[in-house]
Formats: sequence, structure tokens, C-alpha cells
Amino acid sequence: MAEKEALADRLGEFAEKQDFEGAFGLVRENQAALAKSLQPAGVRDALKKTTKDRLLLSFIDSVEFGERPFDESVIRLEKLIGFTPGAFVLSKAWGLGVVKRLDYFYKRVTVDFRTKKGHQFSFAAAVDTLESAPEGHILVLRQADPEAFATLLKEKPGDFIKAVLKSYGDMTIIRLEDVCVQNGFVKSVNWKAYWERARAELKRDRLVEIPARRADPIRLKASVEDYGEGWLTAFSHETDPKLILASVREYMHQKGLSGKEGAVEDDATVVARAKIGERLGFAVTAARKVDDALYAQLACLVIELGFVKPPANEMRDYLWERKRFIKAAAQLPAREIGSMIRFLACDASAKERLYAAMPDLCFAAIAEVVGQFGKEPECRAAIGAYMREPKAPATLTTLLVGRYEQFRDWQELPPLITLLTHAIALGEGRQGGETLKMQNLIRRLFGDRKWLEKVFGWLEPNDQALFFERFQASIAWDPSTHHTTVVRMTRIVPALEAHVVKVEKKKEYARVTSYRSFGLRKQEYLKLINEDMPANVRRIEFAKSYGDLSENAEYQYAKDEQRALMQKQTLMQADLETVKPDDFADATTDEVMPGVTVVVAGKDGERTWTILGEWDNDLEKGILSSKTRVAQNLLGKRVGDDFELPDEDGNVSFATVKEIRPLSEEIREWMKLPPGVQI
Repeated sequence: MAEKEALADRLGEFAEKQDFEGAFGLVRENQAALAKSLQPAGVRDALKKTTKDRLLLSFIDSVEFGERPFDESVIRLEKLIGFTPGAFVLSKAWGLGVVKRLDYFYKRVTVDFRTKKGHQFSFAAAVDTLESAPEGHILVLRQADPEAFATLLKEKPGDFIKAVLKSYGDMTIIRLEDVCVQNGFVKSVNWKAYWERARAELKRDRLVEIPARRADPIRLKASVEDYGEGWLTAFSHETDPKLILASVREYMHQKGLSGKEGAVEDDATVVARAKIGERLGFAVTAARKVDDALYAQLACLVIELGFVKPPANEMRDYLWERKRFIKAAAQLPAREIGSMIRFLACDASAKERLYAAMPDLCFAAIAEVVGQFGKEPECRAAIGAYMREPKAPATLTTLLVGRYEQFRDWQELPPLITLLTHAIALGEGRQGGETLKMQNLIRRLFGDRKWLEKVFGWLEPNDQALFFERFQASIAWDPSTHHTTVVRMTRIVPALEAHVVKVEKKKEYARVTSYRSFGLRKQEYLKLINEDMPANVRRIEFAKSYGDLSENAEYQYAKDEQRALMQKQTLMQADLETVKPDDFADATTDEVMPGVTVVVAGKDGERTWTILGEWDNDLEKGILSSKTRVAQNLLGKRVGDDFELPDEDGNVSFATVKEIRPLSEEIREWMKLPPGVQI
């Protein structure tokens, strides 16, 4: 009770002095006591007595004392007070802005952003979405001192990246690129070169920790580690294998620890080496059967530093066992795969095992194997054997075709036309995982004019025509990409024009559908305009009663729904005016057309489909819309003709039209208008 009275008396004194700052300072320092004694509403009233400033009074009313937790209201009031004209603020949506004015009557903050001037927030929205920008924030520097910002960006890329990290916190390299590009610091096309410059500087900065994996964040340290007794004691008790790996690498970077024979080390380094060896041994054991990629990293580090425990052969055997090295390679950063490959390939027998595993290795691992052992006959012979198989490994195909200049003198490889045939096959159909990545690389290669020019330059005229015809006959590439590539090839080698296959334009059929489907579609349209749209109008009118439309979520949702309904109404009306109902009485069995039943024979046996109009579809009865891919491939075909038949995965094979029949009575009954449905 005494504390309550004392606080009330002090607030009363501030009211007499009209000292809002003093009163608010007292509130901040005694939040718990005031929340229990005076209650939030009492604190609100006491603060309002300390000022006649209308802006401050509107701030106090806006933070909802008594409606929110007391400490939250205090924080919100402190934020609002900080939004003074000229202050820099940050928005996740708009970036950096400058407060232009505050309106106590409408309780609004007006902020100028780079891309949107005069943007208004209610006080409540401002507190929720804006933050006061720290003085050292990189966006503040750009706004307040453009010249200094430009100098830092251009001349000191390392310091600039540190400033970005200080402003936004630790982040991955990918996220760092997004921040720099989205804020216009660096253009996307220039980022790679800029980051390499910055990285070279940051690697020499002991306050910056650059991770080995792109998925891990770049970290800024508060102070430089001295790696003395304190660090060594803490490190000796570390049990996380990942942290042990990172700590040892950082120690090596800063102190120069190595495994070279004859290296002179002082007593402190000898002690540190012993502790590091012990912890690395522990980490290798801890990572076993838990994280194969981490195990491989630790094993390579043990060997690099010259430790004999755990034994090298024991670590190799673990990675060879169940082909764990394959999974490890897929998870390791590209620059670390080479270390694992060197570690595993300790003798001729080990290399043979690597060559045998090539079809299962990721692209980066294949590139390392070829880069390290490509001069050895055994490696070349293994690769040549794989490339002569009917279906060559996707990774090897992509590597050899993409970098063919490096392999042109390999006598063990099949002719270039064979490699290109494998590449064309890889570009076809749906793929997944690592093969999908290779497919995308191959497709980009075929879209590269310079690469195509080189390829045609290496091929003899007969092989040029063979390559062109094989690609032209490929049926599973994206049609637009396929056409563009064919045209590009003929421009590189004009003589290929003679090999272009002229595609006959398909016969066009009237836009029709069955009476059943037309009636059901019209019934859906009538429901849309007579029920759904009026109901939406009622929801809009009801939502208006909630007030301020700019912040009325229910109103916005209803308006979005209205736009979608109106768009649907427009499309359905156009369709109903264009597509006509039909009974297909004029259909003949001379060829496949809407209104016939067709029997086809493919690799999985015979199948029967009935092709009707655009809106007709009933898979249980075998009814296909004339707009489906299968129907489009069948239209115009006659008995005995072949056509492309795609399966559920998008892979394409050829099938043959065996029979064309008139519609059965069951199908004709299905096409009639259902009871109660009218046109």
C-alpha cells in the first residue's frame, strides 16, 4: 500500500510540473509495481495529466492501456514517441523511410519511402510494422550520406558486407545476395564478382566467420578470439561435432596449425594440438552413423593435420561401407568433395571402386574424379565404357558434353555424335533429383548458340545431319524450346534446311460439346449469377459496417472474391456463346474425330476411348474431351496410323489406331440432358 501511494504521489508531482518525460521514465522503471497498484487504466490517466500536447495524448490513447498486457502498451508508447518528424524508420515491405508528419486528430503517421512517398499508417499499424532505424544501419548511411555510402560500396567491399551484416544480422550467402540485390546495392549480374572481392577481404578479418556450406550463415563476432588457455579449456569440453569442426578450422585459419612434417611448434601449440587431436577423435566417433558428410569432413581434417587416431583405414572403410561416400558427396560443399575423393583414392584398388561408383555420384563428385584422375588410362577406360552403354549416366553425359573441348583427345570415348545422342535423350521426359539438375543444364546448353556453333564445328557433315535429325525427332522437349533450337541449328548450318520435317497443320474441328455437358455448364453459370454473386454483394455490404475500409480485412476478402467471381462470369459467358451443343450425328468412322470410339494398341495392350466435345469427360466410361492431349494426338488419324501416347508421368511412346467405331447406345444415352437440366 505504501509503495502504491508513493508511486501515485510521484506521478501527481509530475502532473503538477507538466513533466511527461519524467512521468514516463517512472512508468518504465516501475512497470510491474504500477501494473498491480494503479492498474493500466490508472497509469494511462496519470500520464495524460502530465501533458497538454495533443500528439502525446493521442499516442497514450492509441496504445490501449488496459486492453493489452501492460508492458506491451509501454513498449508501443515508447516506439510512437520515437517516430518524430525526420526520424528514419524501417519497414519489411517498403525498406527505409523518413517520418514526414504525425496527425494527432486522425492518429496517422506519414512516411516517405524511396518507392512510395506520403505513405500513411495509423498509429497502431505504425507500431506493428515500423521500427526505428539504428543510426549505423546501411540504409540510413545511403540516405544520410550518399557519397560515403558509394565510397564504401565501391572501394571496400569487405567492410560494406560487414555493414550489411551489422544492419540485418548473420545470414547465409544466398540471403546476403537477396538483400544486396533487392535493395539495389549490387546488380544481380555483378553479384558473383562483387562477392568474390568481398570474400577475399573478409577471409583476412578475424571478426568474420565465413562458413564452408552456403546453407550456413556468415557470422560477425563481437571480439577477436585469442585462442589462449580460456579458449582451449572451453574447446576441451565441446561435444557438438559440428562446432568442433568449425572451431578447429578457425584455429587453423588464425594460428596456422598444419600437419606438415618437420613443422616447428612451441609448447603452447603442442598442448593445443593434443587437445585438438583428442576432440577430433571424439567428433569422428560422434558423427559415425549420424551424419556421413560431417564424418567425411572430420576424417579429411584428421588426415590433413597428421593425426593417427582414428586410423585412416578405419575411416575409409566406414565411408566405403554401404557406399556412404556417395551420400556424403551429395551433401558436402563442392569445394570439399575433392578432399574426400583424395582421401578415399589411396591406391589403385580404391580408385577402381570409385570408378565403379561413378553412375551414382553427384555431378560435383564426378567432376572431381575426372579432374584428379582423368589422365590415368583406367579412369578414361571406365568413362568410355559407361558412355558406350545404351543409357549413359546423366552426370557423365552432362560433364562430357558441356566441357567437350577438354576431352576431345580421349581415344577411349565414343564419337561426339554418340555423346550428343545421350544428351538429347537426357533432355526428354520428366526427371527428378540429380538427373533433373542435369536435364536443366543440358537444356541450357542446347539454348546456347555459341555452344551449338562449336558442336557443329566439331562434327562432320554427315554427323551434323544425324545430330539435327535426332534432335528434330525428339518428341518430349518443350515445343517452344524445341522449335527455337531447330531454327537456330538451321541458321548455324544452312544446309540442314533440307532435313527439316514439314509438320502438317492439324484439321480444325468446330467447338462443340454434348447436350449433357452444355446443360450442366449453363446450370453452373446460372448458379453463379443468381446465387453466388448476389451472396457476395451481401457480404460486401455487411463488411462495410465494420468501418475503415483500408484496414477492413473482411471487406478486402469480399472484394477479392467479387473480382474472381466477375472474371469467372466473363469467361463462362464467352464459352457458352462460343461452344455449341451437339449430338455428333454427322460423325463418320473414316478418321478419328469428335463423336467416335477408337481402339488403340500400345506397349501395354489395347485400350478403348470415346472422343466427344470440349467439356465431355468421364474416365470410368472412357470418355475423353477433344481438348485432352491424347485426343489431340488422335484427331485426324486413320486405322493403322501411329500416334504419340503419353503416360501419367509425361513419358511418350507410340501406339497404333486399330479400329474406329460409331458411338454406342450407352454413350448416346450418357450425352442426353439430365432430368431437370435445361439449355
